[in-house]
Amino acid sequence: MKIVDISIKRPSMVIVLFTILLLGGLYSYKQLSYELIPKFEINVVTVSTVYPGASPSEVENTVTKKIEDAVSTMENIKKLESKSYESLSVVMITLTADADADYSLNDAQRKINAVLKDLPDDVDPPSLSKFSLSDLPIMTIGATANMDEVAFYDLLDKKIQPIVSRVPGVAQVNLVGGEEREIKVSLDATKLQGFGLSVPQVQQAVLSSNLDFPTGNIKTRENSTTIRLSGKYKSVEELRNLVVSSNHGVQVRLGDVADVQDAQKDVSKISRINEKGSILLQVIKQSDANAVEVSKKVKEAIAKIEQDYAKSNLKLKVANDSSEFTLTAADNVMHDLFLAVFLVAFVMLFFLHSLRNAAIVMVSIPASLIATFIGISLMGYTLNLMSLLGLSLVVGILVDDAIVVLENIHRHMEMGKNKVRAAYDGAAEIGFTVTAITLVIVVVFLPIAMSTGLVSNIITQFCVTVIIATLLSLLASFTIVPWLFSRYGKLEHLNKESFFGKIILGFENYLDKFTHKVTDILTWSLNYKKTTLAIVTVFFFGSIFGLLGGGFIGGEFFSKTDKGEFLVQIEMPKDVSIEQTNFMTQKAEAYLKKDKNIVDMITTVGQTSDGMGATQSTAYKAEILISLVEKAKRDDNSFIYAAKIKRQLEKELVGAKVKTVPVGLLGADKAPIALTVTGPNFDDVMLFAQKAAAELKKVPGASEVKLTSEAGNPEIKVQVNRDKMAALGLNLQTVGLTMQTAFNGNTDGKFRAGEYEYDINIRFNEYDRSNINDVNNLIFVNNMGQQIKLSQFAEVIESSGPSMLERRDKSTSVTIEAQSVGKPSGTIASEWETVFSKMERPTGVNYVWGGDMENQTEGFGTLGIALLAAIILVYLVMVALYDDFVTPFVVLFSIPLSFIGALFALALTNNSLNIFTILGIIMLIGLVCKNAILLVDFANHRKDAGESTYNALVQANHARLRPILMTSLAISLGALPIAMSLGAASTSRIGMGVVIVGGTIFSLVLTLFVIPAMYLMWSKARKHYPEFDHIEEYEKESN
Repeated sequence: MKIVDISIKRPSMVIVLFTILLLGGLYSYKQLSYELIPKFEINVVTVSTVYPGASPSEVENTVTKKIEDAVSTMENIKKLESKSYESLSVVMITLTADADADYSLNDAQRKINAVLKDLPDDVDPPSLSKFSLSDLPIMTIGATANMDEVAFYDLLDKKIQPIVSRVPGVAQVNLVGGEEREIKVSLDATKLQGFGLSVPQVQQAVLSSNLDFPTGNIKTRENSTTIRLSGKYKSVEELRNLVVSSNHGVQVRLGDVADVQDAQKDVSKISRINEKGSILLQVIKQSDANAVEVSKKVKEAIAKIEQDYAKSNLKLKVANDSSEFTLTAADNVMHDLFLAVFLVAFVMLFFLHSLRNAAIVMVSIPASLIATFIGISLMGYTLNLMSLLGLSLVVGILVDDAIVVLENIHRHMEMGKNKVRAAYDGAAEIGFTVTAITLVIVVVFLPIAMSTGLVSNIITQFCVTVIIATLLSLLASFTIVPWLFSRYGKLEHLNKESFFGKIILGFENYLDKFTHKVTDILTWSLNYKKTTLAIVTVFFFGSIFGLLGGGFIGGEFFSKTDKGEFLVQIEMPKDVSIEQTNFMTQKAEAYLKKDKNIVDMITTVGQTSDGMGATQSTAYKAEILISLVEKAKRDDNSFIYAAKIKRQLEKELVGAKVKTVPVGLLGADKAPIALTVTGPNFDDVMLFAQKAAAELKKVPGASEVKLTSEAGNPEIKVQVNRDKMAALGLNLQTVGLTMQTAFNGNTDGKFRAGEYEYDINIRFNEYDRSNINDVNNLIFVNNMGQQIKLSQFAEVIESSGPSMLERRDKSTSVTIEAQSVGKPSGTIASEWETVFSKMERPTGVNYVWGGDMENQTEGFGTLGIALLAAIILVYLVMVALYDDFVTPFVVLFSIPLSFIGALFALALTNNSLNIFTILGIIMLIGLVCKNAILLVDFANHRKDAGESTYNALVQANHARLRPILMTSLAISLGALPIAMSLGAASTSRIGMGVVIVGGTIFSLVLTLFVIPAMYLMWSKARKHYPEFDHIEEYEKESN
């Protein structure tokens, strides 16, 4: 081989090449950024529209449906979901994997602009953003300062929030808690009645007296001066003395009919960090931004802000930062990587008899690993769990090629050749085989690396990293290994006297005994081929049907990751005030404070991270984000711990619903199990959803079962008699406007103080808007100045309505959500589906999976196709290697053998089938085929040398057992630290390590006996069907 020849004769070429690769690798490593998992967020465009005071059904009909119709004509839409809350419409457009989110955002904006005129007049303009509502804040910052409350809120709201929002990658910054200044005009219903004034009259007077007019200018030849009428309110006193009505010389001032105060807005959200009140800044990143980078930049911005406002003693403390977990997880994988290198080196020392030979082999690890960073950088990847996991698992594979080459060079040395000739002949002779076994690994990962979709976004970086590292190790084994051996290699003769020699000789004795034992079993399996195959077949079907079919191995999309955090969500009856909710939450905090395992608590009252995020305040809900001590210091994982806390809090917080939501790799695991029921009308959908939810509650492992749309939101409905209303000289516009201002308030007016503007809120005082009688007694004034009560022309009734209305792809829908505890979500979902799919469904009612199941179906489909493609590509590589279309089937037979070991390993360690473990199984295909190739290849050489098939197989087993053992042990030990890792985010990768260790060891044992038996049967079959035997005929002709 030319490359081996050049490496030995011109070593300077090798030195230059690998120096460039190493320096390039180290430089690239410095440039790489960290993230937890590769950016795989599905591109989402969210349109949120505020419609003050409107009920969910009104929001749905007048806002949501119109926006849906507008955006539904966009390209690349995967699904269209919408939620209509009290005063808020949210439309989420999920795009396909290949869509450009920025283009879609602009497209959506254009389409919405076209329908703005169709929306109700008092709707706020829709706001579009490029993030998903399910995104949790990546950082929570607590702010404190030596200032009065109102000035502090102003500073955060007007100065600091915009600075943090401008940090690249930040999508939005939410302020939670604090008191915002507001000028309150609290109308007194009795005084208004006494003065004969209506609410709209007062409102009109206040708004029309608060204007600045540019009224032209005065000119002379020399100069021009602008005239400006300055009519804005300068002080609260001026507003209080405003004349709202002047009848027959009697002036009625605003202060006569209303209480005007410079006060704060009604409290809608309260926040605390570890029971101390503070204002929270929640930073949410854009869906395509890197969390670690954003976090780093935000911290830099915070440091600068603190410096600028040092006089006010402003302190911005980061209470929670998701990037810390990312960096810890990355460090842990790095730790596993170094441990794997050490273990592999240790094994090499035993097999290769000397530090010198072990060092020659081990050089290919750093050479390949460091150079891989160049590839990672060029592909635009980051250092994340997947790419680092790829590097960690590939350690065992990297030494494979070098081992096989070195073994062969040794064999040539033992034939009596000098080290240069042995290095050349040994490397050249086995060159094609080594290339083939390396290509087998590469082609196994190629289909996934080239596929598209959710799963490939997560896994591609793993696959490409493995491909790059493996190809570099192939390069190293043809350049560095022959060159180093030709210079420094020698046959080691062990010294029986030395301590090291005794250990190695002892090991060799055991290895000899093991080899003879293996040969004995092999001769038995060759004599009883059918029995051997029957035993393996039983094993194979036993593992497939027994373990998978028997429910010993569950299925889920992503294995649960213990991040040491969970949310406690507290829900009170829907009609309680925020003060009541706050009181209940303080009770919960006081109880949790006693728990030694809890490190931090971040509390938000009036807001939860469910669905609508921070866009709307919900007085009856509160949430506490709990951070636990590190995993090693507590007995339970965070999922079990959360379930225990829930039980304890339910006894403490009487009258409140308590729910715990674990925070996993992908943020809060809102609902791994989610089923969206769609249909033509709300009642049919709700009926089926309730029945299905009742069935889900019976499935073991399902907890926190709930429907997204809950009835029971207290409402007061006003049903107008239009005829009576017209007879009394009123119209619906006047009635609606009066009611809206009286009970919801009107903030169109602004009060300017210095550089800021504050709302002037005109509404009834608290006493006049406290019960249903106040609605009945609301007074209107018609054109003739007559006073009319609402009860004269309308019926006021108490009722309840849904708290939220949901739609999916323009159909009414309700989602059933649940958590999974102690059982994979996929298993629970399939058990549940077998029950509810048999239930009778009203006409037009259908269901579609969301959550984990949606991802799992898509992900497993992609991986299934990749698995099939991998097997086909492996077959084609072997066809090229053997120049034969039938022989490769013998090697392919080793693939099912690896499945047996992998499935048994999963069942024994209680791991599930998820994208990580399936990836491990795909990786196994390449690894076990390597062993089979080595056996079959040697057997072919022996047959060519004139041996009978039987003897050739026995000799192949004898000669190749050592490299097969070495490579299998290297791979198993390389994956062992991952299979046994305990650090951050380890649960996701343990399954993959277990599959590789279990599958490699099990298939190693079976390959040694089953592949030769298959080979022997195939050889006999060829004698019966000589027409297949084109190679032998070709050889005879050429001779």
